[in-house]
Amino acid sequence: MRHTHDFDAKAALDTPLFNMSLLDASRQETAEALVNLADQGVPMVVNFVNAHCVNMATRRDDYAATLQDSDALLPDGSGIRLAARLAGTNTGENLNGTDLFPLVCERAAARGTPIFLLGGSPGIAAAAAAAMQERFPALQIAGTQHGYFSDSENDQIVDLINASGAAILFVGFGVPRQELWIARHRDRIDAPLLLGVGGLFDYYSGRIPRAPLLLRRMGCEWVWRLAQEPRRLANRYLIGNLVFVGHAVAHAYRATGVAASIGAGVKRTVDLLASAGLLVALSPVLLGVALAIKLEDRGPALFRQTRIGANGRPFTMLKFRSMHIDAEARRAALLAQSERDSVCFKMRKDPRITRVGAFIRRFSLDELPQIINVLLGDMSLVGPRPALPAEVATYRGRSWQRLGGKPGITCIWQVSGRAEIEFEQQVEMDIAYLGLRSLATDIGLLLRTIPAVISGRGAY
Repeated sequence: MRHTHDFDAKAALDTPLFNMSLLDASRQETAEALVNLADQGVPMVVNFVNAHCVNMATRRDDYAATLQDSDALLPDGSGIRLAARLAGTNTGENLNGTDLFPLVCERAAARGTPIFLLGGSPGIAAAAAAAMQERFPALQIAGTQHGYFSDSENDQIVDLINASGAAILFVGFGVPRQELWIARHRDRIDAPLLLGVGGLFDYYSGRIPRAPLLLRRMGCEWVWRLAQEPRRLANRYLIGNLVFVGHAVAHAYRATGVAASIGAGVKRTVDLLASAGLLVALSPVLLGVALAIKLEDRGPALFRQTRIGANGRPFTMLKFRSMHIDAEARRAALLAQSERDSVCFKMRKDPRITRVGAFIRRFSLDELPQIINVLLGDMSLVGPRPALPAEVATYRGRSWQRLGGKPGITCIWQVSGRAEIEFEQQVEMDIAYLGLRSLATDIGLLLRTIPAVISGRGAY
């Protein structure tokens, strides 16, 4: 959304819903702000979002993009209110165009702000304009035009609007034609304020009566509309409302964190079952590697190292020892020979690596004790590789996002070249994983880990 404007301070709150920001304000505040901005010549495109709009946006990318590019989106109808409540938020007052229209006309009349009505069947826009002038005699109707014209007449229609001197243009073609038409011609229309208002001209022209006030307050105006035009609106309301409820529930599932909680629970369950099974299945390999390390130099089989886990929490990571016992003491003397940047020390022929260590590194067997870390809950099978404290100390900007999830034994860059991947790129890959993580993504990375281990690419 472009937001080239600022509404009045009281009307400047937005409610996030369906990946859109809906204005949270009263009708009175909104009408006052819109006419003020039109008088000031502030370019604005205002569209309304109701249940039908949400359904349409899920089917048409061009319409969804047009809504996103609006300067303001107004919540329209009880369906949007229901979706907001399910998502644990609030849209404030129902800012439907039908109720907002006379309020805007009232303020436009008081300010001498000319309006233009475009849309509806022949004569409908003119009748609606006459009704508003009868209610507000000072209202300046710059012009009216029905919506039954061809694309070849677009230039003529735009010229007509510009010649009228209108400051506010109401476009009533219906969804999504009106929004797409406004988006295509916005830069050629002189009127600063453009609103896509659907079929409201029909109501104010007297062609279709509005629902009784009680039905409107109950949020059941759609029932009245369906009764007025059952053939045209049956699919939109009887089927569309059910579809919208599905979208609302799905949105609430994501917005309230339920999806993330369930996903985390599934991931932890998979980690527990898989790590327990792997420890049993790989016990001969684990014992064999431990024995080989022990026989080579009599030192400990396991190497313990502090790593930084989810949300910056340190933990002790386990590995099979692949270096001589005095490796850490010898590290400082070798820093100048590192084949990587100063953040991540790596040497293809590191003299501190033992013969057994070279073999287990080649096939990533040194990482197997981390299955115990997975079982304990410090790590996951798949996730960003656990960073060293020295690495974390260099983090700046978005690099901190790498700590937004539980570290894993394997990850995107582990199956894409391991040590051949630059440190900064490793960080970006880990952040990308956290944005895409799902059970399917994890399974895909686990399957890719097998050939990556066999190939040995980047393993040193």
